[in-house]
Amino acid sequence: MCAKALATDPLRLRAQQLGFDLIGVTPADPLQAADFFARWVALGFAGAMGYLERGIDRRRNLARLVPGARSVICLGMHYPMVDDRDPNSIRSVDGESPKGRVAGYALGDDYHDIVQARARSILEEVQRIDPTSKGRCFVDTAPVLERELGQRAGLGWWGKNTCLINKHRGSAFFLAEIVTTASLHVDRPATDHCGTCTHCLDACPTDAFPEPYVLDARRCISYLTIELRGPIPRHLRSSMGEWIFGCDICQDVCPWNRRAPTPVVEDLTSRMELATPDLLELLELDDEGFRRRFRNHPIKRTKRAGLLRNVAVAIGNVGGDSCVPVLARVLSHEPAALVRGHVAWALGNIGSQDAFDTLRAARNGEADRSVVEEIDAALARQSRLDDPDN
Repeated sequence: MCAKALATDPLRLRAQQLGFDLIGVTPADPLQAADFFARWVALGFAGAMGYLERGIDRRRNLARLVPGARSVICLGMHYPMVDDRDPNSIRSVDGESPKGRVAGYALGDDYHDIVQARARSILEEVQRIDPTSKGRCFVDTAPVLERELGQRAGLGWWGKNTCLINKHRGSAFFLAEIVTTASLHVDRPATDHCGTCTHCLDACPTDAFPEPYVLDARRCISYLTIELRGPIPRHLRSSMGEWIFGCDICQDVCPWNRRAPTPVVEDLTSRMELATPDLLELLELDDEGFRRRFRNHPIKRTKRAGLLRNVAVAIGNVGGDSCVPVLARVLSHEPAALVRGHVAWALGNIGSQDAFDTLRAARNGEADRSVVEEIDAALARQSRLDDPDN
């Protein structure tokens, strides 16, 4: 056991070499955020993410993850903030296919593999400095309260949008933690600089923040497009805009992200074509096409049906009558009822005569009750539109 805290200069140099923009160290003390997290889950804000209910004790006490833990190295690696996407350019114009949007963190290969491999190199450096030490690396792979650890290590503060925000580098970065038995020199905690700003809270189209610093995941576009496995609640679909995987709105409007740096790890920008993907092309992906296109990519988490569900909602929000032929084909041939149901909603939201004719024709041959309900709900929209007193 080391009697004196070890200097971290070699670790910082190695982190920079590996593409980490942020590094800080904090003691592996019990975490106060465990109580907040338990209350948050109890209030139902975790939605269908039942796995978050497990491991509360391990979240509080890092020694449950690494016996004898003394220090936590917190790391941040930037991903791209795409701030030059013109909202008008994604709408269907003159028969062109509408475009969707994918969150900046998914414009490269799967970050788990990229960040985890580099974090292990930092751990190897720790063990070179202190050969007797043991440790583990975590990148969304264990019940770790990474935001409190990041704040205590000086990486940033827990913002009103619940992202960790760095005063000089914004919030668009992946987090990784190395829990180690080595005794390392620690950094000062970060302080809150959100002040009276409410840009993120005001900009959220689904009202996912019941109060500052608290997220109701059940209303968050990122949750709806990634974590939710079943139908997206109808009352939230129109507010989701063109997002098909994740959402950056609360970060896009954050003043601290105005000068967000460019990522230095090229693997995190290898899929920039997904910044504004062709929605109609995605909607017609078969199983093999989905696997081929999204191999080693975060979108594979949604599975094909989940992605096409999201794409259908986006088409309903930003598409036009020119999208109806593709939607009609999918509605009649798509095997997944989840997708067909959301395609029906998209047709109803487009609201043209061709769209409603397609829905009526499809209803007669539809056997799945959930899809029939979606078709009926979409057709009811025409009745409301036709009612002059509505």
